[in-house]
Amino acid sequence: MFKLYYATGTCALASHIALEEAGADYTTERLSFKTNQQNSPEYLAINPKGRVPALVTDRGILTETPAMLAFIAQTHPKAKLAPMDDAFAFAEVQSFNSYLCSTVHINHAHKMRGARWATEESSFADMKRMIPKTVGASFALIEAKMFKGPWVMGEQYTICDPYLFTIAQWLEGDSVDINATPKVAEHFKRMAERPAVRKVLEAEKA
Repeated sequence: MFKLYYATGTCALASHIALEEAGADYTTERLSFKTNQQNSPEYLAINPKGRVPALVTDRGILTETPAMLAFIAQTHPKAKLAPMDDAFAFAEVQSFNSYLCSTVHINHAHKMRGARWATEESSFADMKRMIPKTVGASFALIEAKMFKGPWVMGEQYTICDPYLFTIAQWLEGDSVDINATPKVAEHFKRMAERPAVRKVLEAEKA
């Protein structure tokens, strides 16, 4: 039995969807960022980083979305959420998810997390002005060079797909038109129709 700690509107959605797609035995606990619950002593004992997601397993606690997604795929091979029998193909999956984590998410975070990188209020405003450009450029690169179609890695649905879907949900708020990247836009619609995705979205609304 796994336990996923998450907050709505965060990248934890990707792991939540992957758990559901894998048919994993899991429970969830929602944290409230409005009450700063991620920095409570109780949660910091689980994840000292004070962020979500965190996944409690029988072997310990995992954090960081790419690691968690890979673990879910590896522990549920029948779900075929990653090409486990092909080292290069699996590395490609990890490369894509690492780009979402290390570049696209960071570009987005400059909108509301400017204090991580600067102290001047004027710097925060400048960071916010850059969001449409940096996030838009990241998605343009995904569209042109990284997305194989119909799923991220081609014909096989993988752990890349819920992660891309999760971050694509933030585009409107980042003033980026998803329709500027037609393949990503079509992928977003296709993801939203998957039963596991619909179930998780409904659960996170409750």
